[in-house]
Amino acid sequence: MSRTWLAVGLMALTLAVTATAESRWPEQGWRVMPTTLSYPELLKGLRAAVEAEGMYVVTDVGPTEAAASRGITIPGNRVLGVFRNDYAVNILRLSVPAMIEAPMRFYVTENDDGTGTLAWKTPSHLLDPYMEDAGAELDRIAHELDARFSAIADRAAGASP
Repeated sequence: MSRTWLAVGLMALTLAVTATAESRWPEQGWRVMPTTLSYPELLKGLRAAVEAEGMYVVTDVGPTEAAASRGITIPGNRVLGVFRNDYAVNILRLSVPAMIEAPMRFYVTENDDGTGTLAWKTPSHLLDPYMEDAGAELDRIAHELDARFSAIADRAAGASP
């Protein structure tokens, strides 16, 4: 049931704002990577890149298919939650509240021209509110995840001509 509510929420957000590369994305804590790949190519490349970089897709939701089943056409829109159990265990040892940020997500949107944009909040931005209590080890993990998420994004977009 929670997946249904998440899909409904994402659908409402998508209907309210069409996400394109030209959309105004938040600057603080976000990385936004417009690509020349089609939306389906970027999504496929992202899934392969997550696996190649030693992480796992643990959630995969989006409103596009659900809207289509209702006769509504919206641009491609998908959120992939990415994480790994060893990171979860280590973060839990440092800060129980910080685990609300897992899995960390990639957001793939389809632009008006059919290309895809890849966006994500950096792990260090997501974990920053917990640093004061959790200390230097959480900071180290956050920056390790930053590097891993950047590598995933670079690999996913690397198929661009």
